[in-house]
Amino acid sequence: MDLCVNDPVGLPMAGVDVSVRTADGREATQHRTDPNGRLTVTLPPGGYRLVVTSDGFEPARFEVAVVAGERTAPRPVTLELAPALPLPVAGHWRIDPDHTAIRFTARHIGLTDIHGRFNHFEGGLWIGERMADSRVEVAIDAASIDTGVRMRDEHLRSAEFLDVARYPHLQFTGERFVHKGGSRWTVQGVLQLHGVSRTVQLDTRYLGIGTGIAGETRTACRAVTELHREDSTLDWRKMLARGIAAIGATIRIELDIQAVRHE
Repeated sequence: MDLCVNDPVGLPMAGVDVSVRTADGREATQHRTDPNGRLTVTLPPGGYRLVVTSDGFEPARFEVAVVAGERTAPRPVTLELAPALPLPVAGHWRIDPDHTAIRFTARHIGLTDIHGRFNHFEGGLWIGERMADSRVEVAIDAASIDTGVRMRDEHLRSAEFLDVARYPHLQFTGERFVHKGGSRWTVQGVLQLHGVSRTVQLDTRYLGIGTGIAGETRTACRAVTELHREDSTLDWRKMLARGIAAIGATIRIELDIQAVRHE
């Protein structure tokens, strides 16, 4: 099957996600278009449903029939721009800890992932008249780290890791909001961890505005970033076992954030 995907003015779109599903709804394969907006994939004969998606555009869905011995070339797909989500109004927005999660994932002894979270934190967003002039501040209680295993959590709080007695908080301040298109933003800032400040970039998906059960105005986003253990001068030598690091070199941070407008 040969597929071509264009934008609203007819230019080819690279990196568009194309999900190919069977007649019963199962995903047969998933690919992305090449730099020329094209996708070529070999499929067994049968009927398929294609779902074409790209951030900031309305998804396109249509059906194709693949016939043995014949070249299947569906009509070119033109993606239309999706309506832009309204941005939060200027002012102070308080991060709601009851509807916010700060999670992390790290590799354990090179085999499986450890999943954890921080249970206590506070912060806020200060939205500027221009979104690019906004600021976010978050302070995380380091001792609230929670991986579900008490002995491991105590070890992570110790001087060998977070050293919560000397560094009780992780702090992030972001002052550069860059729109990447559609609902995608980059928030650049400084993370203070273990007494060391490092520049961090949050890849962020803005989720829009909503109303809570008490009538309050809320805004939400999801963000991810990766931290490298060496950047925070943690002493990992004691965590080497037969040449295999007990905790992997990279830690993935995921944030689900809701903030309430502060009147």
